[in-house]
Amino acid sequence: MTDLVGHFLIFTIVATVLLVVPLLVGRLVRPWLPTEEKDSIYECGEPTIGTSYIQFDLRFYVVALLFIIFDVEVAFFFPWALVFGGATQLMDPTLSAEARSGLTDKLLNLPSSGLAEPISAETAHTLALTGLCDILVFFGVLLVGFAYVWKRGDLDWVRAMVVHARQARTNSTSLLIPRGGSASGGPGGTTPRETAVVP
Repeated sequence: MTDLVGHFLIFTIVATVLLVVPLLVGRLVRPWLPTEEKDSIYECGEPTIGTSYIQFDLRFYVVALLFIIFDVEVAFFFPWALVFGGATQLMDPTLSAEARSGLTDKLLNLPSSGLAEPISAETAHTLALTGLCDILVFFGVLLVGFAYVWKRGDLDWVRAMVVHARQARTNSTSLLIPRGGSASGGPGGTTPRETAVVP
């Protein structure tokens, strides 16, 4: 058995013991005295009204998912800012050869041994311009996605309430007209049935 497997086995055994032993000791030591008061439901000192098993609006999950997506995409800006900042520093034509070599090694993530040829001001300008175009395209795609989500109304918290309020308003102001004939009577001498019609 290799050292790695042995260490992994020891780690697994110790982790299992540290998980199971406190649970067993707690189960054996603690008193178990259920009473009506202990089994009662509590929430801020008030009795609950209705059931606690409610279905959350899907909008919460959509907004949370959108937040995670845009938050992760913003993380891509940090490496770009590092490269863009190094490229703009290297664009300075008055930079000394030693400083240019140090910035090149830092930008290319090399040890400071001078192995890489220093990046010239023209190459740094091209690198900075390319990086700027790349991030503008990336940010443009983000903005298109954001505009799409906004237009769909996924960021409106009260959209469902507006729809319900609109439906309630139209139901209360609807016209009642007889169905299947004139106001005096229906076909066959029956009394008319009234139907709500939305204007």
